[in-house]
Amino acid sequence: MKFYSNRTPGKGYSWETPPEPIPEAEIAETLSTEVLVIGGGISGLAASARCVDRGLKVITLDKNETMQALAGQIAAVNSRVMAEKGITIDKKQLAADWLKMSGSRVQEDLLWIFINRSAEGFHWMLDLAGDCIDVGVYEAYKGPMFSEYPGTHHIMQKQGSTKYKHWGGGFLACEILEKAFLEKGGTLHRSTAALYLEKDETGRVTGCIAKCADGLYRRYQGSKAVVLATGDCSDDREMLEAFCPIGTRTGKQVKRKGNTGDGQKMAYWAGAALDNPEWAATLHTLGYSAYQGFFLHVNRLGKRFMNEDTWMQAKSVRCMMQPGGDYAYTVMDSKYLDEMAERFSELGGQGMMPLSVVGDGFNREGMENFVKKHIEDGNAYTADTLEELAEKMDVPTENLIKTVKRYNEIVASGDDTDYGKRSRLLTSVEKAPYYALKWGPVLLDVFGGAQIDSNLNVIGADSKNIPGLYAVGNAAGGMYAVDYPLLLNGNSYGRALAYAMQLADVLCEQ
Repeated sequence: MKFYSNRTPGKGYSWETPPEPIPEAEIAETLSTEVLVIGGGISGLAASARCVDRGLKVITLDKNETMQALAGQIAAVNSRVMAEKGITIDKKQLAADWLKMSGSRVQEDLLWIFINRSAEGFHWMLDLAGDCIDVGVYEAYKGPMFSEYPGTHHIMQKQGSTKYKHWGGGFLACEILEKAFLEKGGTLHRSTAALYLEKDETGRVTGCIAKCADGLYRRYQGSKAVVLATGDCSDDREMLEAFCPIGTRTGKQVKRKGNTGDGQKMAYWAGAALDNPEWAATLHTLGYSAYQGFFLHVNRLGKRFMNEDTWMQAKSVRCMMQPGGDYAYTVMDSKYLDEMAERFSELGGQGMMPLSVVGDGFNREGMENFVKKHIEDGNAYTADTLEELAEKMDVPTENLIKTVKRYNEIVASGDDTDYGKRSRLLTSVEKAPYYALKWGPVLLDVFGGAQIDSNLNVIGADSKNIPGLYAVGNAAGGMYAVDYPLLLNGNSYGRALAYAMQLADVLCEQ
């Protein structure tokens, strides 16, 4: 399958052409192991740690000098932590909702590996850490148009513990896995960039050629498996154009080291089939103030443009469809803290309410300080009149006044006939001081990669498995399409742990 650039018709993308092989005389040495893992983020570290846990010899390569992590949330379906809190997810309904949200463009066997093994993988990681970890379960968003499942976990090191350097989130998860991997005999080479895969005469992938920290080229071989765990392609503009054009349209992007589609490229050069476009993007409304809530939303023309009672992925896309769609505004009045407190137990969810774990209450002071800080930073505004607020927002004053008037009429009637927002979330804008929070879409990740089977074995363009080659994490395809499913926040990290369990089982049976 070929993908061609819109900029230079008839010319292929640069990533379609594999690099020239390194001359044999320039390869300093060959290092061999049973399992070679390429990539040292959470997927690579989880796969590596689980394989050594099962007695396999593993070398892991990572092109970054230091550990990299982004997310702070880990999804697990029906974990023991959830059970303690009386929380249960209906697995069949989750699968049905996931497929619906993904336009049915999902390999169901891969989805069910995540559903059935995410808790197992999560428990295994917690057990590696011992008793120094606290775990909270985030309050899920509850709404008639979209609802989240309550299986999003946040880990943090207990107060007083010094076992790990990182206090919580994705970095703590990666540190737990890396520490266990190294303590059980695994080998980790950072500042080591895999350049391309190698095959033997039978077509089996045997390893890779990598450029190492000392500037030398080395051959790494895995007798049982070569595992791609290199992350996504969000930092490669050409790959975004080919596979996820919407990802090129955001005004902001989270920049991380290494997410340049290395695994997808190496798999493609080795003959792999890649997911068909358009790949799912994570588009979160984290730009500027990073909060939207359920209040009135207006675009850069000062006009309302959506039902505000929805998830942040939808808000990102709606914003991008507006004139000058890099950002929009949430407009509130002096009652906003009272209105949030009154609805706190009904909502939850990322962007609708401040993230909180089950059992916590509304942090009024924290929210007030959040708004004050963003006013100081220039990502939020306050004013005593709507005219003054419109001027600070740089939106047409007449439009904003007209929009607020219409919205207040809707609030008074209790029936949003313009956009259908549920009555409980209709709150007026009538008491000074007024506030406007600026927010906009940010590209975080792109989910798509090499097609794999239920053994995580990469599938070739000829629909046959490529012997010796496996893919996990965001280098692997098959489980996402259309949008990143915020049905269950943190599912990317949850998939990393589930796939680690699956991979080790498959390789130990060989």
